[in-house]
Amino acid sequence: MILKKQVKQICALLALCAIPFQGGMADTVTGRVVSEGEPVPYANVTVKGTTIGIAADKDGNYRLSGVPSGSRVVEVRAMGYGSTQKTVSVIDGQEVELNFSLSTSALRGNEIVVTGSRDEVPRKESPVIVSTVSGEELTEVVQAATVSEGLNFATGLRVENDCQNCGFNQLRMNGLEGPYSQILIDGRAVFSAVAGVYGLELIPTNMIERIEVVRGGGSALYGSNAIGGTVNLILKDPVVNSYEFSGTSGWVGVGGDDFDDAANDYTATLNASVVSSDNKMGMTVFGFYRDRDPFDANSDGFSELPEITNTTLGLRAFRKIGDRGKLTADFFTIDEDRRGGNDFDAVEHEADIAESIKQRFINGALTYSQYLRDYDKLSLYIATQHIDRDAYYGAEKQLDAYGHTDDLSLQLGAQYKAVFGPSQVIAGVENNREWLEDDKLGYYDIDTDTHVPETPVADQESNIVGVFGEYQYTWDKLKATLGLRWDNYDITNEISPDADISDDILLPRATLLYSFSDDLQARLSYAAGYRAPQIFDEDLHIESSGSRRVIYVNDPDLTEETSRSYMASVDYDTMVGDVDFGFLVEGFYTELEDPFAIEIGEPDVDGNVIYTRYNAEGAVVKGVNLEAHVIPSSMLGMRAGFTVQSSKFDNPQDVNDSGSIREEKFLRSPDTYGFITLDWEPVDRVGIALTGNYTGEMLVPYFGPEIADPDEGELRKSDAFFDAGLKVRYTVPVDDAGLQFYAGVKNIFNSYQDDFDSGIDRDPGYVYGPMSPRTFYIGMKFGNLL
Repeated sequence: MILKKQVKQICALLALCAIPFQGGMADTVTGRVVSEGEPVPYANVTVKGTTIGIAADKDGNYRLSGVPSGSRVVEVRAMGYGSTQKTVSVIDGQEVELNFSLSTSALRGNEIVVTGSRDEVPRKESPVIVSTVSGEELTEVVQAATVSEGLNFATGLRVENDCQNCGFNQLRMNGLEGPYSQILIDGRAVFSAVAGVYGLELIPTNMIERIEVVRGGGSALYGSNAIGGTVNLILKDPVVNSYEFSGTSGWVGVGGDDFDDAANDYTATLNASVVSSDNKMGMTVFGFYRDRDPFDANSDGFSELPEITNTTLGLRAFRKIGDRGKLTADFFTIDEDRRGGNDFDAVEHEADIAESIKQRFINGALTYSQYLRDYDKLSLYIATQHIDRDAYYGAEKQLDAYGHTDDLSLQLGAQYKAVFGPSQVIAGVENNREWLEDDKLGYYDIDTDTHVPETPVADQESNIVGVFGEYQYTWDKLKATLGLRWDNYDITNEISPDADISDDILLPRATLLYSFSDDLQARLSYAAGYRAPQIFDEDLHIESSGSRRVIYVNDPDLTEETSRSYMASVDYDTMVGDVDFGFLVEGFYTELEDPFAIEIGEPDVDGNVIYTRYNAEGAVVKGVNLEAHVIPSSMLGMRAGFTVQSSKFDNPQDVNDSGSIREEKFLRSPDTYGFITLDWEPVDRVGIALTGNYTGEMLVPYFGPEIADPDEGELRKSDAFFDAGLKVRYTVPVDDAGLQFYAGVKNIFNSYQDDFDSGIDRDPGYVYGPMSPRTFYIGMKFGNLL
């Protein structure tokens, strides 16, 4: 009923948006975009408050037709230059010339971001700090094949591998684990808990325009899970007619000059865009293929990194409707096979250990945007994600370790932005629904008459209805924002109907932004967050790879986990001569109330163990993020970030089943970590990139055969690591295109864990440090925008 009602509301709003915009006569604006006298090719030129826009040609010339008469704001964006805008008076029957001269480097404050306020604004005007990593930096500098490889280069973020067998990795933000981070795809919260298990290693970087990161509570805007922060994956838009192909060969785990034991890693990418001459329609397509062999770090016959085969295909298309309407469609599908363990040539149940996943992701979205009045904007959207996963998680040749997961997420929403002089209001409604069924052969009894499974691992349906609003007012240099979100969540569980949960929650947010000057801003913010109860979590199948059969249930008294986040920052960006320089100091303090914890039951005669999720006492995460960049010219740029933080429970928590080991610090959470990137073009056509990731010491639990009682386990302190990378690229002009050759090495000094557990009885969760060992690669790229 909720979905039917909301669909009717959205249809009614779509009918309203069909009313044509009544403006004045249309005329033409022409001009040229340059930087230091040189043309800026393919800059994106748009008229604010409309969908009128065009891409400049390779010489920087543009021609905007059909511009309504009157005072208009024209904005120019170009990769590597940020954005700028000018006001022009468009007169009936006249052609207006408007030229732009852009800075040689992209001032960080001039970047257009959307995640901090659900609206496009320059970064320096965002009510909260939004950090960005561009798609160009991910592919040209970091040489990241997937999103998981690139998120380490955003301040306050760290991606870790948590399983030797399946290669599950998770994102930590400001010291908090993966479930506390909200992953968005173009602002849509359809990235489910199931997707979070392997999804970040599935999404290729060649489909990403940029990644936006908002640290701290974001539930007031984006709902459940946005406690540690929000990561918004923004897909590439079709801007100009373009094409690009690339192929890379890599060797993972090279020791010295020895390539014999290295694992091969091959990737190929495809990107192509086509845009109509009047810029009314456009489409971009992308493809990605990866084939990586398993890697065995300690030569015990069992993998530390799983083998992966990934095929991704997708597209984005738009159609402009009149001067103020735009319809955008997105679709991509990912097919992946991954397997870890040993005996890779045998079927799964013939191996000593096998964690094998064959899965398909299908993701689609449809968005309609309509400008009303001058800058008011209505957005209607629907997004969905479906995951179909066959899996085997077993040891010692278990026949009953096969399983299947079916997960469907759906989001419907509407948002309206209204501007009244110094005031702005953004309000909307969203409905997020998820259906999850997770079956495993060994987790239930088979009915002898119907041969139908009686007890799946999880059979859950959740529905969250949210209404949000935010009011913003600007007094000269001070901008204040007050926001509130009401969510009603309803979670039903077929396995344990007594544990069905339904509740309402209010989530306030308040921010203050004071601009001392155009270069210096200070911010204060408070935000409440929450995490709705669920069954499926990252740890579900990690435990089930052993001999115990784990069934997760919710305690009947389980309630949502809540948080209060406080943040303060000073952000400085300026030009000193021709040098773009900036730094950020950001303090954060997050209190968790009723955090989820697990009570482990006693195994029954069949080896089944009930894991009950309950509310524990609170925890506090606090620290400081530091970020800096220096860009002396368009030929050289450096960016760095560093985090110092503390993550502790109010009281020590059980580390093992018996409770003999208790610890107040968050496990696998270092107190210090950071990154640095440097990109240099010493001469024309040649580029050199240097990267580094630092990971401090952390506490890691170990439950393996190296100790007398593996069930009791022990806590170990890891070493600190520094993962350095080097890449060299050379581009050769070929007619109107370019051919680029590149080569490099990741983790130059092989700063990698050296005490992995061994053999069939190993602890697969005893993993820490950088995700990959030393890796050499070579490749080539061909495209008309190189």
